[in-house]
Amino acid sequence: MTSNPVFRGVATALITPMNSNGIDYDAFGRVIDWQIEQGINALVIVGTTGEGATLPDSEHRQALEFAVNRIAKRVPMIAATGSNDTSYAISLTKFATEIGADAALTVTPYYNKATQNGLVKMYTTIADASGIPLILYNVPSRTGIGIEPETYAKLAEHPMIRGIKEANSDISKIAKTAHLVGDKLDIYSGNDDQVIPIMSLGGIGVISVLSNIMPKQTVEMCDKFFAGDLAGAAKLQLDYLPLINALFSEVNPIPVKAAMAAMGWCENYVRLPLTPMEESHWLKLEALMKEQNLL
Repeated sequence: MTSNPVFRGVATALITPMNSNGIDYDAFGRVIDWQIEQGINALVIVGTTGEGATLPDSEHRQALEFAVNRIAKRVPMIAATGSNDTSYAISLTKFATEIGADAALTVTPYYNKATQNGLVKMYTTIADASGIPLILYNVPSRTGIGIEPETYAKLAEHPMIRGIKEANSDISKIAKTAHLVGDKLDIYSGNDDQVIPIMSLGGIGVISVLSNIMPKQTVEMCDKFFAGDLAGAAKLQLDYLPLINALFSEVNPIPVKAAMAAMGWCENYVRLPLTPMEESHWLKLEALMKEQNLL
């Protein structure tokens, strides 16, 4: 763990409540307040789960500014500012700095991709322009490119690059990364089904989809690990596994948006190319939510 992590524990990769008229800011504010009341450790705004990919620039910036003001430093606010256009990622990261975000989450470049050398240059360029810490987001299943452990070791030398959201699913690579970066980068699980395994390798938490619907319980899982109750933490990881799998039975955030709507937090509305959850998948998710007393 670095000497000054952005957060420790659970950051919710928060949904963005929407309807046909745009972002539902009343619902957005209520969800933010509830997450903080439930003890969440940080919030990630308009990332993958927040449907940032379908927000035009003006709406993206408005959502970030709204969240900064609503959170009001009660927990760290992490702004999703990544793009496959480096200049745009810099612009969003500077904006996040100006409005008072605590950190920026920057995804690997999708579609155009890059070499590992290109990733080093891109992230270094963004970090040089940033006034807040960066958490790098590695999710090759979505972007078609992964950050190699040796690349992390190079990037760890930059003082503004402070963390990793690791969603490559390859535990062996994550172990190698942890070995190479030591206490220079904080590692967060980007997969809810690997929280405790990654923490056992030195990770300090998770950027979570599950915690949208179970913030208190997800924090409890990490807290048990931090307190040395490894068996208790592992039990919760396994107990929640069927629900986690159901939340990813269709592409995120389709299932979690349906779940939050059923809980009364928002409309079940996602923007194309996403579509509402298929009934067969929803019935399984609904049953598992009832088992956890969420409905």
